[in-house]
Amino acid sequence: KQRIYRIPEEQSPGTVVANITAKDPDDEDSPSRLFYSIQSSDTYFSINPSTGVLQVTGRIDRDVLPLQLHPNISVIVRVEDSPHGGHSSEMEITVIIGDINDNPPECNPSTFRKEINENSTAGIVLLDLRNSCNDIDADPPNNLFRFTGLSGFGSNNFALESAESGRLVMAESIDLENPSNPGVEVYSLTVRVQDIAAPNYSSKYPFYTFLKIFSCAVTAWREEYHMYFEYMHEKISQPYLTMISSCVIFPDTIYIYIRIKPVNEFFPVFSSLSYEFNVPEITKVGSSIGKVTASDADRPPSVITYSIIAGGGTKDYTNAFWINPINGDVKILARLDYETTQKHFFTVQASDQEKTATASVTVNVLEVNDEEPVCSPKFYSFQIPVSLAVGSNVNGFRIQCQDRDSDPRSFRYFIEEVAGSNTSQLILAAPFDYESGLDTKWIYRLRVYITDDNLLSAKNKGTHLVKTGTVTLSIRVIPNPTTVTTTTVSSLKIMPILQFFHGLICMRLKKRG
Repeated sequence: KQRIYRIPEEQSPGTVVANITAKDPDDEDSPSRLFYSIQSSDTYFSINPSTGVLQVTGRIDRDVLPLQLHPNISVIVRVEDSPHGGHSSEMEITVIIGDINDNPPECNPSTFRKEINENSTAGIVLLDLRNSCNDIDADPPNNLFRFTGLSGFGSNNFALESAESGRLVMAESIDLENPSNPGVEVYSLTVRVQDIAAPNYSSKYPFYTFLKIFSCAVTAWREEYHMYFEYMHEKISQPYLTMISSCVIFPDTIYIYIRIKPVNEFFPVFSSLSYEFNVPEITKVGSSIGKVTASDADRPPSVITYSIIAGGGTKDYTNAFWINPINGDVKILARLDYETTQKHFFTVQASDQEKTATASVTVNVLEVNDEEPVCSPKFYSFQIPVSLAVGSNVNGFRIQCQDRDSDPRSFRYFIEEVAGSNTSQLILAAPFDYESGLDTKWIYRLRVYITDDNLLSAKNKGTHLVKTGTVTLSIRVIPNPTTVTTTTVSSLKIMPILQFFHGLICMRLKKRG
């Protein structure tokens, strides 16, 4: 004989499973005195030896082995008419253990981090959350769960493919350069995973159950103002119970952090296609002469580096210019010389590691009066007769000077700073008078100064400077044969009066006492 009973798992000890009864034919006219016992070894049930009541004695967990795979528990119950021998009978009792939803779904890990490129196509799968979640309940629907409640700032960019699948997908492409984009690089999202079947957690998680019910109740109260607690009677109103029954409890929260990786989409763009810097030729080596700038439309901004990729050299230097790779500041590495090269050309490049752009740079070397007149020779010695006529060019003398950055026609010649002329001839300004004793010097030593301070200014000229060259003259006056001479040395000075001789401004020499 066999009898089958069904009970749910996790029944409390003492729960009655069945009332086993037997009848002894020998005791038809009087109550039978029978004795019940379980013959097989069993840790789940016990039987009252006098009444035959089969009760739960140990924990019955349907979700662990062996009950997870074989939920039937069979015991052999024996009934005897005497505790010591006598007649007996046996029956197999099979108890089928039913599964209850006593376990919430759990996810391990419950935190996910994902990186995706901006402009990723809408619809691509980012995460499959179901692969990390499980419900250990034995049978459906108790072990079924769903994913809901996708939330977080910017969660509209993402979606759950379905509540059952648990696949998180891109809802729309994220473009970091889009002005409407909030500029978020990391999105913090939460997803709830929760049972589909009504929960029955009180046996395992009494405190957890209370918290979840209270949380659900508060949520319901926020949504329906007419719901209320009857605190005085420690009850919940019927409308409130209706709301709670529809509120899914015991969710496990999944935390998702999605970082949007910028994509280098745009080329750098210089603020100008060409740059022009005006630099005086006397600018010190190492000085900054200008700056180039470039940017690109990528967000966040790409790091741009600068370099010179062509040109920028001189006759003596492969690279006469240097550019700061970080800020585009251009400096000179060699002395510039207008007389050698008036313009320098080179090409600069801006790079954001993947994409590049170029611009041309022109350096205009501004002429500066940095060269002094050079005369050759620098010393002259000659003799003149005492009877030389006033206005005569002394021995046909003319100073020969050159200047790399000034036209000789711009030179001024003077012996004293207060007087000068722009001709290189030496003219006798007054007659010698030794007979009356007015003149006593027979040898004159003159230092002639040659300046180029009248360099015309223009937009391609640098700061105005003055450079001076010098020539030394030694002039001996030869007396008439009857004249008594001395060797006193004197000098001539330039008269502050300028006169034209044959179209040239002449310097007049006069006696210095």
